[in-house]
This record gives sequence, structure tokens and C-alpha cells, in this order.
Amino acid sequence: MSFDFIPDSVSNHTNVYDVLKERGFIEQSTDEEKIRELLQNEKVKFYIGFDPTADCLHVGHFMQVIIMMYMQKYGHTPVVLIGGGTGHVGDPSGRSDMRQLMTPETIEHNCKAFKKLFDQFLDFDEDWKYEGNDGVFSPGHETKKPEPGKAISVNNARWLLPLNYIDFVREIGSCFNVNTMLRAECFKQRMEREGGLTFFELNYMLMQSYDFMVMARDFDVKIQFGGNDQWSNIIGGVELTRKKVGKEVYGMTFALLTNSEGNKMGKTQKGALWLDAEKTSPYEFYQYWRNVADADVEKCLRMLTFLPMEEVKRLASLEDKEINKAKEILAYEVTKLVHGEAEAAKAQEAARAAFGGGDLSSMPTVDFDSSKLAGEGMGVVNFIKELGLVPSNREGFMTIEQGGLKLDGEKVTDKKLNITPETFNDGKLLVEKGKKKKIVVKLV
Repeated sequence: MSFDFIPDSVSNHTNVYDVLKERGFIEQSTDEEKIRELLQNEKVKFYIGFDPTADCLHVGHFMQVIIMMYMQKYGHTPVVLIGGGTGHVGDPSGRSDMRQLMTPETIEHNCKAFKKLFDQFLDFDEDWKYEGNDGVFSPGHETKKPEPGKAISVNNARWLLPLNYIDFVREIGSCFNVNTMLRAECFKQRMEREGGLTFFELNYMLMQSYDFMVMARDFDVKIQFGGNDQWSNIIGGVELTRKKVGKEVYGMTFALLTNSEGNKMGKTQKGALWLDAEKTSPYEFYQYWRNVADADVEKCLRMLTFLPMEEVKRLASLEDKEINKAKEILAYEVTKLVHGEAEAAKAQEAARAAFGGGDLSSMPTVDFDSSKLAGEGMGVVNFIKELGLVPSNREGFMTIEQGGLKLDGEKVTDKKLNITPETFNDGKLLVEKGKKKKIVVKLV
């Protein structure tokens, strides 16, 4: 497998810090100047942690994968930390309630599924292993130095599951001030809500901080990266490593993928936008990016494709109907990266057929008065009844329950979905009831 995802033309910069800055990824860092210098002068090990909360990665994770791809391109060693240990607790950051607890078997299954997906994007040194570590007083070690520029993968169950609780709270818990912890954004939100925070979840910050300390001590990891919601956990690790190991390590956080309204991107009618074709088809994946708001085109091109910045700026500056060319390129590039060139081409052809004439040119087109969708819009069942696709609300609900309704190729699962002008792509919406009834609805 070739891992030449990122062309040399992606940037004129030679320091990956400047490349990440240019693409708009970097939000906070513990010491900007020192990190930039470190990435300029050394090839370092850095890590990003992924808790196996599902058996697949979604678009939120993909931002972190892209950052690791950039780092690998510029000769650094990505350490993919899979949270087989922390997954037993669950990160409370950004959560309004406690996560559902998973069985050890589910966690193990999800960890293996994650690793398979990472293999698509990163070149791993599969001979590298982490061994030993039987608790706080028994450090582990790497079996060899990783091949230069290759990624390595490690599971924190290796050092978290053998821990003796008394040893852990004496040696690690004594380094954390509870008042300081509760002021952290990740805990503060939960403390203010009804139900609060369990002592069980309070342990998460200690565990993630301990991860950083172990890896800094045992195989010289120097930087931790994460989303903005990880800032408090990262600071905890930097401080713990300094106190217990006497090493200076660094942390950096990245912007979460949000749209122009500040909401997380990657949510569809079905839920998350998954990177697995079995969960989100390449066509649905393509359509999601083809339909982003005009205001989000520049950000998505910048963060999710490896087009040079000059090209990103040129495409983002297109106006009116021309911006749709930029959206097509965005959708094609992101789909190609995740699903390969052949699937991206097939998805693009299918989308063009639906909206550009193609082999669906003989499909009936129905004009629809846009004023009917003013305000909160119209319920999806009323919408398809008005189009004459179902004779009654009851049949409309049954159609959705049986998986028989698609909008722009995506199955509708929410019977209370509201249809608004934003549901339409350039004023058009492909509505499919079953396999035989297909119409293009055009807003007027």
C-alpha cells in the first residue's frame, strides 16, 4: 500500500508546525515557540489518544488522523494510543451525562477495529512493541526504536489494567489538586448540571495524564495532541510528567470540525458520518460534503483535503453557482481520501446524474412553493403527502419505519424530521419512495 496521500506541493513551509498553522488547525499550545523549534530541529514521537467508544472511526476522529498524516509526512513518529484502558471509564469532557459502560469484550473488539482503520492512513512499524509494565513501580520499555518516519500503535490497557489502586492514588493521585481539577472546563460543565460528576469519571484525568507520563518515561514521547476539549487533560499530563519524571513535554490542541454556526460537523439524519463504507456509504459520504453550506467550503477544503493553499483560496473565493464547483472538488477529494479514487468517482457520477441531468433527466420535476417551508419548515410526512407520494400520514410514517424514504440518496430514519430550504441542494431535492417512485423537487 502506498501512503503518498500528501503531495509535496501541499505547502511551501518545511516545518510541519507552520503547515498546521497555515491550514488553521492549531488552537492552543503549552509553549508555541518551543514546540515550533522542536518540530523544526528534531524528529519527535507525539501521540493522540482514541478511546474505542464504537467499532468505527467517524469524521470527528478524521481531523486527528489528518494531523498525524501531516506529521508523518514531515518525518515525525505518530504514536496512536488506543484507549483499551481508559475506555473502561470514558472521558467526561463535553458530555452532559455519564457514558454507557462497555464490556471488556466490546472494548477489545472496538480496539481491533480502530487499528484496522488507522492502517488505511498511516504507515506502521508493526515490529515495534511495548513490553513490561506491571504497575506504578515497574516501568515498561519499547522492544526497538521505530523505523524513521513510521507510526507506532500502543494500547493503554498495557499499563492501566495491571495498576494497584493504592499505589496509583499514592503516587499519582497525590499530584492532583481536586479544586484545580473541578475548575477545568471538562468537569465544570458537568458540575453545573443536575446529576453532577461521579468519582468514577473524576479518575479519567488522572489516567490520561498517567498515559502521557508513562510514554514520556518509557519511550520518549514529547508532545500530546488532541481536540480543544482535551486541554485540561493534556495540561494534567504535562505537569505530572514534570513532577514525576523530570521531563519537559508539551501539549497542543486543535480546532474541532465545526460549521459556520458553531455546531459540530459530521452529523447526518442517520447519526454520525462514519469512515466505514458499511456504516456510511461512499455516496452518502460524498453527498454530505457536496451539500455543506457556502460559508464552510473554505474551512473544509483547508482542513480535510491536501490541496495547496493557493488552490483552496481560489476555490473558496468562487461565488454564486460557481461555488458548487468547489463543493464538488471538496466532496471528491475527501471521499477519495477515505474510500479511494474508484468509489469517489462512482459517488460523483451518481450525484451528477441526480442533479445534473445525466441518466435521470427524464425524471419528473415538481415545483414546490418555498414559502411553505418558512420558519421551522414542514414535517417530512406532510411534505411527502403534499407531493402525492403517500395518501395519508399513517402511510408516510410506515414508509419511514420500513426504510422506504430517501432524500438525496440518504435514508430518512427520523419521522419528525423538518424539511427546510437548507435541506435542498441548490434549490433541488431528490425524493425517493421505495425503488420506483423518484422525483426531483424544485423550490420556487
